[in-house]
Amino acid sequence: MAQRRLRILVAKPGLDGHDRGIKVVARALRDAGMEVIYTGLHQTPEQIASAAIQEDVDAVGLSCLSGAHMTLFPRVVQLVRESGGDMVVFGGGIIPDSDIPMLKEHGIAEVFTPGTTTSDIIAWVDRHVGHAGHQQEA
Repeated sequence: MAQRRLRILVAKPGLDGHDRGIKVVARALRDAGMEVIYTGLHQTPEQIASAAIQEDVDAVGLSCLSGAHMTLFPRVVQLVRESGGDMVVFGGGIIPDSDIPMLKEHGIAEVFTPGTTTSDIIAWVDRHVGHAGHQQEA
């Protein structure tokens, strides 16, 4: 059994047009050996959930700098689950510490705030997404 590369979809839900951070994270994940699918700016939760299911990803990373994370992140999780997806959903951006517990209650596995290093994000993905269930025959 050989371990396959993790497939991570990264997305910018809502009207937030700032994508430098997510591009840095996407590149770091790719450089760490993961397959990364970036859906681009201004995605609806429905588009993100649909892409995650169609691409059969292991995880979804969301980035929001507009303040709409409390609406958009839980909606993505809800739509993914309603479609039968069980992938890990994590997020990042300008998110107040006080919002993080509620996001986690709504299914966001982890939240990365400004100052988090790409090394920390990669290590977290390796620990929480990269597990023995992600193997296939060589």
